Amino acid sequence: MATALALAIIAVLAVLFVIMIVSSLIVICPPNKVAVISGRTRALSDGRTVGYRILKGGRTLRIPILEKVSWMDLSTIPLEVSVTNAYSKGAIPLNVQGIANVKVSSAEGLLENAAERFLDRPTEQIGQIAKETLEANLRGVLATLSPEEVNEDRLKFSQQLIDEADDDIKTLGLELDVMKIQNVTDDNQYLDSVGRRLTAEVVKQARVAEAERMAESEAAEAAARERAQIATVQADKNIVEEQNQLRVRTAELEAIAKAKEEEASVAGDIARATAEQELEQQRIELERRRLEADVVTPAKANLEAKQLAAQAEAAKIIEDGKAQVEVFQRLTEQYQAAGDDGQRIFVLNMLPELVDKIVSTVNNIDIDRVAIVDNGGGQGGGIPGLVSQLPGAVVSLTEQIEAATGVDILGSMRSDQAGSEPDSELPPPPPTPEA
Repeated sequence: MATALALAIIAVLAVLFVIMIVSSLIVICPPNKVAVISGRTRALSDGRTVGYRILKGGRTLRIPILEKVSWMDLSTIPLEVSVTNAYSKGAIPLNVQGIANVKVSSAEGLLENAAERFLDRPTEQIGQIAKETLEANLRGVLATLSPEEVNEDRLKFSQQLIDEADDDIKTLGLELDVMKIQNVTDDNQYLDSVGRRLTAEVVKQARVAEAERMAESEAAEAAARERAQIATVQADKNIVEEQNQLRVRTAELEAIAKAKEEEASVAGDIARATAEQELEQQRIELERRRLEADVVTPAKANLEAKQLAAQAEAAKIIEDGKAQVEVFQRLTEQYQAAGDDGQRIFVLNMLPELVDKIVSTVNNIDIDRVAIVDNGGGQGGGIPGLVSQLPGAVVSLTEQIEAATGVDILGSMRSDQAGSEPDSELPPPPPTPEA
């Protein structure tokens, strides 16, 4: 039991020892400080080789025995900057008091400069070096400015001082946060004299300005009275002009009203005449339509009916003619197919009509039927004997027919008689189609 307790105590002590060793090796850097761990070399970004490394915030492990940790404070260092009898432009000595805030810069490159210059140095010593540097720069800037410029535009003076001291401060690895000029004086009362002169000038300008303002006020008042009187006269003039324009306008409106009344009266007469004319036109149109319905339309209908009847009659005649032409064409074809017999048949068919025409030349003679009786001599003298008995007019007519048509009717009759039997009778001819 005692042995187990002793082992437990030893284990706890060992753990505590390990924790103490590890905690002593861990380096934890707060944000307002910089840890410079020296002992091992490393290369910087500009190519230099140094024997330290810098930790800005965070944590790291140091190698025991080989590495050492040093601290630099990044807190602001307030400074009171003052110079006495510093000659300004024009060889006038001035006394200047101001304040400045500097700190160790944490920018890369500048922090290494500060580590190399102020490592393990107290803050008071760093502030003293920065103060001396700023005072030297303050004297250099004062030499380029007149007392008036230093006193009147202190912001410009402070900015020039910051620009002048910036390079020197950065070379030390420091950073200038604020630089303000609080007071500028001189032992020879130069600035007081300048102030009194400027005050007198300001008083003079104020009096002149006051006099000018008074004169301007009086002039403005007189001008105002003048403008008021002119405005009154102008107003009266405008009133008279407006009254005249009103009377003229009233007369114009009355004339326009009368003209409008006359135009309205004339327009009424024109409208009545137009209405009467339109009414008469409508009456004419109604009469025209009545005549068209009573006379023109029936006449057109009658004309169209007669035209249709005439077209029907003409169509009938045309169709009959076409039928007769077709009959004649077929008879012609049959006669042509029959040869000489066809010619004789054609003559025999035309004989009754020819006889009728011949007989019509002899007045008071009505021939119903012609019979030819041969004398039996065998010479065919029946028809020739009949022919010889016809009047001379009939013979002349047959000759005219022969001359016109080329058909020898009498010759054909003689030929037909020669070939016919005694006591023969001609058959009645077929009906001749109408031409």
